[in-house]
Amino acid sequence: MSEPQDDSLIPVPPRKQDWERTTLEKIAMASIREQQAARRWRTIVRMAWLAFFVLLAWMLFQRTPSGMGKVTEPHTAMVDIRGEIADGADASASNILPAVEAAFADQGSRAVLLAINSGGGSPVQAGIINEELIRLKKQYNKPLYAVVSDTCASGAYYIAVAADEIYVDKASMIGSVGVLMDGFGFTGTMEKLGVERRLITAGTNKGLMDPFSPLDEGQKAHMQTMLDQIHQQFIQVVREGRGSRLKETPELFSGLVWTGEQAVRMGLADKLGNTSFVAREVAKFERVVDYTQRQNVAERLARRFGSAVGEGAVKALGSMGSWR
Repeated sequence: MSEPQDDSLIPVPPRKQDWERTTLEKIAMASIREQQAARRWRTIVRMAWLAFFVLLAWMLFQRTPSGMGKVTEPHTAMVDIRGEIADGADASASNILPAVEAAFADQGSRAVLLAINSGGGSPVQAGIINEELIRLKKQYNKPLYAVVSDTCASGAYYIAVAADEIYVDKASMIGSVGVLMDGFGFTGTMEKLGVERRLITAGTNKGLMDPFSPLDEGQKAHMQTMLDQIHQQFIQVVREGRGSRLKETPELFSGLVWTGEQAVRMGLADKLGNTSFVAREVAKFERVVDYTQRQNVAERLARRFGSAVGEGAVKALGSMGSWR
């Protein structure tokens, strides 16, 4: 005869409602934890962006020319002009002119020296700098010297002729008094590839110098007239700056470049000499104070990241009002 079973030892299956409630609770808790982690991460990212831009703004405000502080002792003030002369570049009018004006205005400066190493660039930027240099020389009645290291060509020479004297190394590259506009034509390549150019314009010459269309002789003549006019402006500035020192030949304004030795003989430059020599022997004040405006780390970062950084900041900071 079998013994009676103890019901307490028999496992009771969970009711369906209890199982569903437990599962839903687990899902809900997992969702809450995920939302909390996402909120924490968004907060960290936003605060990181905010801290980065606070630091960036602070560093931008620290930018000052090297010699902007008043130097009461007599000295030769120096400003570097290096690289491409263009709007937004280190050698732009907006960067060069504040440094030059500070150099002239400082009571301790006895002469201003432009240390040039540039192959040129924008005739507009070069023209603005040239005109302001001439104005500042008259306003402060201080001598201005240009000292060339490797290259002083095209727009850089446009700037240099504003100086009272130009000093070069015997192997420097000087000149390139000319103007150019370059580009490419892809019409033959397109024909070989079977690519059709579809250009729709309002205005007969709106597609001026389009590289994917055949060169229009009328447009070419128009552009040549413009270049010739700018070239003549360049020549006039050189003649005014160098005066009777120029020994003009048919090649002088042809766009050729010359060595420093040749430039001295042709009147494009005055003498051989470097910055130390000019400060010591010409300006007669051996101490050189650099007034060049230099980009700090923040400005280099801002330029490097550009619009991508700005877009990320706008998105991050713009969503701060919807924190949860």
